[in-house]
Amino acid sequence: MDFIVELPESKGNTVILTVIDRFSKMGHYVPLRKLPSAAELVPIFITNVVRIHGIPLGIVSDRGTQFVSRFWKGFCKNVGIDLSFSSAYHPQTNGAAERANQNIEKYLRCFISERQDNWSDLIPWAEYALNSAVSEATGHSPFFTVYGFDPPVLPATFPDTAIPALDEHLASLKETWGRVKRALEDSSGIQKIKADRHRRPAPVYQVGDRVWLSSRNIKLLVPSMKLAPRYIGPYKILRRINPVSYALALPSHIRIHNVFHVSLLKPLLCNRYTRVRVPPPPVSVEGEEEFEVEAILDARVSRGVLQYFVDWVGYGPEDRSWLPATEVHAPRLVRAFYLAHPRAPGGRPVAARRGGVLSRWPPHPP
Repeated sequence: MDFIVELPESKGNTVILTVIDRFSKMGHYVPLRKLPSAAELVPIFITNVVRIHGIPLGIVSDRGTQFVSRFWKGFCKNVGIDLSFSSAYHPQTNGAAERANQNIEKYLRCFISERQDNWSDLIPWAEYALNSAVSEATGHSPFFTVYGFDPPVLPATFPDTAIPALDEHLASLKETWGRVKRALEDSSGIQKIKADRHRRPAPVYQVGDRVWLSSRNIKLLVPSMKLAPRYIGPYKILRRINPVSYALALPSHIRIHNVFHVSLLKPLLCNRYTRVRVPPPPVSVEGEEEFEVEAILDARVSRGVLQYFVDWVGYGPEDRSWLPATEVHAPRLVRAFYLAHPRAPGGRPVAARRGGVLSRWPPHPP
């Protein structure tokens, strides 16, 4: 399931709900007036999917607010639907819906009016055409896979109806149908060739293996992403979600979903020239665990509280974090920061209660 959003208004509709059956590849495209809430999505789903095909065993979607809401999760749990969500920063996990979106958009681009306000009228014919085209994956049309026979096709010629307007409409319909069918067949072949050209067998990892994580989609707290490390970690694999997705043990301060596609992972290869960086453990100070501060990089006032941007000894740039000034027990480094940046917030820092270069900080997960 997926949404196509921000479309020009057509009969009051601006959104298309895309639903694709993973087995038969049959698709349904539902015009909607706006992006629905979770409560609004349930009756739409029942009307356009459950009413026709029954309750599905599982649903794959992205992490849109509707799909991760407690209302939608509760509905699916109570009717016996297993929910799966796409991997972080890898929309190909929900590839069937993504491809369906591309096909329906291509159809609309070819036949929509100049004002782009008639796409709602084209949706039924687009669905009929897509469900009647032979799927490369199954060798049959989605219609045949579901119902056991192919749908009727338009006749090669139409008899004269003696109604000029009707004759013109039927001729246009036949021409449109042929163009759509040829375009879909050509598009399907081209997409398959391009995809296969770049595909390689996915590496296999075991639980407990350590891997590097691409920083491509992670906003690191560094002055310039151009000079930032391309991979961060290494992080331990917690579990295998499916053949191409794995869950990682991320630090608590990296607040993103911890399931990633293998294309974003790189194995940790060690030889006699490499040395794995093991983050130093905390030290105990007055019964509390604290970590050593490498440097104070910045200062700010957030919600009335002075905070320092801290770089930690033995940790990478992805682990840098903002901490309240009261929790940073490194007066020497604080003084050095203000000597270099006298105009920074809190330019006259209060002396800390004890010396040293330590601070509280959430450690890495085991």
